[in-house]
Amino acid sequence: MSMILNLFRVTPAELETYLTDSSLLAAEVYNDEKPNPKLTDIDKAWEGILFLLTGENSYNSVHELTPVIFGKQTLDPTQELGYGPAMFSTPQEVAELHQKLAGIAPSDLKARFSPDEMTRKDVYPNIWADNELAFDFLAVYFQKVQEIYAEAAKNGEAIITFLH
Repeated sequence: MSMILNLFRVTPAELETYLTDSSLLAAEVYNDEKPNPKLTDIDKAWEGILFLLTGENSYNSVHELTPVIFGKQTLDPTQELGYGPAMFSTPQEVAELHQKLAGIAPSDLKARFSPDEMTRKDVYPNIWADNELAFDFLAVYFQKVQEIYAEAAKNGEAIITFLH
């Protein structure tokens, strides 16, 4: 069993629609016949990226960059999209997070990469012993996250995140 994080860029109107009826979100993101190009998964890199950004794992992260992975608010606390409900950040919050992410270079992440600490903190998916390959895996997906936030900020979009 694996936990994969998805980031879904949505317009403010789409966000309002999903806040009103969260079943429409599930129908959209699990539509195999018509995949949405604004929906991106970052595979199992989510908690490793969270650690590189915050020094924390998902169990206790309260850092200002935690919402990059988990959003700021819960969309519908009663809805399960795999591993819990979807979370979201508004367009304004996305723009603020984008500004913070844009200033982070791969060398910054490399300096924070600590396989021993990540293993000690049980950072998912626990592949950190293979230092170089593990860091490269995170760096590739971190760049995707930066691109998603940049595009969403440019377009005035919100971002919905969920684990499945």
